[in-house]
Amino acid sequence: MIRQISIILLLAFSSGIYAQKPTIIPSKPNTYKQDSIKIHRLLNTNKQDSVKKPRILKEWTLSDDYSEEVNIPIDTVFSLSDRFKITDKYSPVNASLGNYGLPIYQLSFFDRITDPDKFLYSYYYPFMHLPSNPVFTNTQVPFTELNWSFGGPTQSAEQTFRVRHSQNVNRFINFGIIFDIVYSLGLYNYQRSSDKTFTFYSSYTGDKYKLYFSAGVNNLISYENGGVQKIADLNQANTLDVQTNLGALEVASSTLKNRNLLLVQRYTLSSDHVVKNDSTSHKRAGFFGLSGTFSHIFILENNIHRYKDSYPNSGFYDTIYITKNITFDSIYSKNIKNTVRFDFTTDETRKFTLGGGVGIRNEISRYSYIIPTPYTLSAKTSVLHETSNILVGKLYNNIGNKFGWQATGELYVTGYRAGDFTLDGEISKSFDWKKGRASWLITGSMKNTQPSIWYDHWGSNNFEWDNNFKKEFRIDLGSTFRYPSRKTELKINYAIIKNYTDFDTTAFPSQYSGGLSIAAITLKNELRAWKFHLASDVIIQKSSNSNILDLPLATVRSAGYFETLFRFVKTGGKLYTQLGVDVTYNTIYHPYAYMPATGRFYRQENITAGDYPYINVFLNFKIKRTRLFVMFDHINAKLMGYNYEMVPLYPMNIRMLRYGFAWTFYD
Repeated sequence: MIRQISIILLLAFSSGIYAQKPTIIPSKPNTYKQDSIKIHRLLNTNKQDSVKKPRILKEWTLSDDYSEEVNIPIDTVFSLSDRFKITDKYSPVNASLGNYGLPIYQLSFFDRITDPDKFLYSYYYPFMHLPSNPVFTNTQVPFTELNWSFGGPTQSAEQTFRVRHSQNVNRFINFGIIFDIVYSLGLYNYQRSSDKTFTFYSSYTGDKYKLYFSAGVNNLISYENGGVQKIADLNQANTLDVQTNLGALEVASSTLKNRNLLLVQRYTLSSDHVVKNDSTSHKRAGFFGLSGTFSHIFILENNIHRYKDSYPNSGFYDTIYITKNITFDSIYSKNIKNTVRFDFTTDETRKFTLGGGVGIRNEISRYSYIIPTPYTLSAKTSVLHETSNILVGKLYNNIGNKFGWQATGELYVTGYRAGDFTLDGEISKSFDWKKGRASWLITGSMKNTQPSIWYDHWGSNNFEWDNNFKKEFRIDLGSTFRYPSRKTELKINYAIIKNYTDFDTTAFPSQYSGGLSIAAITLKNELRAWKFHLASDVIIQKSSNSNILDLPLATVRSAGYFETLFRFVKTGGKLYTQLGVDVTYNTIYHPYAYMPATGRFYRQENITAGDYPYINVFLNFKIKRTRLFVMFDHINAKLMGYNYEMVPLYPMNIRMLRYGFAWTFYD
């Protein structure tokens, strides 16, 4: 306990002697939807660094109901470029199978993916390009960004690559692409990952008509080794000598394929007559300058999950339903959503703004899976067709530019999920302080949700279940305070859940009929004294029933570094540098185990993880528009014991040298 408290205090709370410098906290690509639209409106701090503006006029995503644009502050600030992993930008600390590109879950409970429609890819979500996380751009000149990283010895190397390009045809039409590759051979046997994801996006933003389009292709392959046989074997010099549970080359693998399409069209009806009250304000004529927008939203998603095992009789699985010769499990889902809605708003230039919307969504879903027939070495395919109709609505009010509230909701009136509902509300307030604008957000939600259909139905060579789970009822309360000029964000979250659904210690679905409550405090802060910085993410969380949901009490990720700028007088060049240490730590808890045959994390009670710091030493550079990093990853491996596993029997990678670059150019 003394060790735990000492490490936490050392990493996160040594703030008394630091002074701070006003800068902007850049939003990360996979956390847009976690931020409130109100905060984006109230802060309005799309500031860039002092280098020439990159001529990107605007970057945005869409709100959860696709009715509004949500501006994204353009991130051109040089800071911690060694944190290259997309997953870490979604949530600061993730439990993984040791090899980047394999399934993960977030240590922070309130960052976890719980949407039933995202069940099949919930552990891959940060890697993927989906209708729920599109990015759109408006730029004056063609914009291109290249990112590449490499780590480890050649025979077990890990590489990442991203290319992003965007350009405008004219001031209204833009198109772009993003292509990501994660390819990692793995330091341990048979745990290769190969993730290739791609999106093409385009937008037309006229005065009255707007169109947003994105198409995504996601192919993710994970080779399964079932974990190592004995943690005690980690003391061997060569990681490839450690025996694994599924121990043959490419015997077992999981494949996830996702294809998706998003098309949003919006047409606004408003008065073109403008009344000029003075030289600076322009208000629309009519009743409060009222305008209305008709929208059509089309979403298509196809998902296929396959599990292959060329040697199912290895003894790893207790049950074999179909055949001992080869496992080839496959499940499939297709979902089509069509939404028609009408939104109205009064003139946003006026002090008092009132808006809202109403619409209807139709969902058509198709699911298929195999039904094994025990002891007959045969199986048949079951196909389910589901149709739902949903009413959606929204109402919001802004008073000035510093106070507002919003309420949204949806109700499933027919179909498989009839009776499901979601009610969300938020109140926001901003404050102009000496160092800049701060914001305070209060949120609340109530949900009644049918668990994913895959909790009820599943068939494979090793697992089969047929359940009839009740709806999960959940109430969330939260409050967020942001002060970008001080690089500070504080969140408080509390949830009460009835009929909490997950996978139990047998790796089968289960539902806890009692009440479960979770409380969490999250602090994000960066402190500075002269050229020394301390950037920390601290998560304190607690579950009311650790037998059902166990969480680490404290999770910390903290980077302490020295930053300086070298100026070359003769050439006029500038070299930004950062030299520091990045530490990740969490207290002891019972982490989820992993089941290869289903690709799901499940509860276990035998192995604990935590009370172990993962230490990286890094050196970052920036020359004009090029950022480079060199890092010793997990430099303390084998020096502080061998309990470096975040998922039981899946040790994290040992010490390796990583390096990479990001190159951005506009021409």
